Amino acid sequence: MGGFGFLVSAGLPVASLINAFAISNGMGKVIVLIQIASSIIAAAIIIGKNKELASIANSNRRFVGEFVAGGDVLGLYLARKKMTMISLALIYERTCERLVKFLAPDTRRAVVGRQQGGQEHAALAASEIELVRSTCEHIVMEEEIRVEQGMGLLATVVTASPMLGLLGTVWGVLDAFANMGAQNTVFLSAIAPSISAALLTTVVGLLVAIPSAIFYNNLAGKIRQINNDMEGFADEVMGRITCEFKGGGD
Repeated sequence: MGGFGFLVSAGLPVASLINAFAISNGMGKVIVLIQIASSIIAAAIIIGKNKELASIANSNRRFVGEFVAGGDVLGLYLARKKMTMISLALIYERTCERLVKFLAPDTRRAVVGRQQGGQEHAALAASEIELVRSTCEHIVMEEEIRVEQGMGLLATVVTASPMLGLLGTVWGVLDAFANMGAQNTVFLSAIAPSISAALLTTVVGLLVAIPSAIFYNNLAGKIRQINNDMEGFADEVMGRITCEFKGGGD
């Protein structure tokens, strides 16, 4: 995943980069080490996030099948099936909990106990349905935030790595010209090694940022799909709640 793995697999001159690192100034070496650490962090986030999103997507597919087979909107909730509390399952569970709390005690016992005709006589006021909707939307937002965890750090790696590389290059070029002045020489051979070493940080920064940016965009697309699924599922649940429990009054 990291830039250096890409570098080795591409057969690029790693030895020249190692030599450039060896003759770099202190600032250049520090920046390269920071970029290497950033590459490791980015790789860890990418691998972990891919596994997490794949697990969420698989769990969501299974849950949708169970939800549809559950009959009425409370069917799966009242069946008390053990569910993995992530994404759609968590949204459904918390919404149903809120819904049941609004039912009158006798109606709640009838619905929860699955007595004959219990749900047919259950009704909620429009204001109560809106409170259930508010709970549902709040859980969706919490889940969206949770699904996006780690993406901010990955975006920081993508943005900061080339900027750190540019800083290291400028710093190294400044040192190279300062040394040229101190040696009182204008020969390129005197400063070429220092300039070559100064460019190392930019090369490493790009090697870290480019693969990270590609994977970031891939992960962002998967997250958008999961977020769309959650919002669509929440609309479906609230639509069915409105149809099944809508009553009169405010």
